[in-house]
Amino acid sequence: VLFLAYFAMQVIYARRKYKISPPETTGHPEFERTFRAQANCSEYFPIFISLLWVAGIFFHQGVAAVCGLLYLYARLRYFQGYAGAAQARLGPLYASAWLLWVLVGLALAGLLAHFLWP
Repeated sequence: VLFLAYFAMQVIYARRKYKISPPETTGHPEFERTFRAQANCSEYFPIFISLLWVAGIFFHQGVAAVCGLLYLYARLRYFQGYAGAAQARLGPLYASAWLLWVLVGLALAGLLAHFLWP
């Protein structure tokens, strides 16, 4: 939640810096990149939280927590990269997507182990 608040504050600062009033979402390219980075991170947050929760409960809390911290770091780097230049977002984007797939695998493994093996 702190990450989402940080991202939202960066959009507010960019709005003030480039004098773009809500509900406008277009204007200076730097504002548009910051706005899109914040929106992209917000869109993936429910997926991340759900996977983290299921992997932590059914697989292992420690492994899920490490994956979660790495995901948050990758998303922070994604946000910072995207706000600076659109191409700078790609490496962290791939890393965060890979970590989501790892969490999917952990969640599935944990669920299968829990429900199929006594």
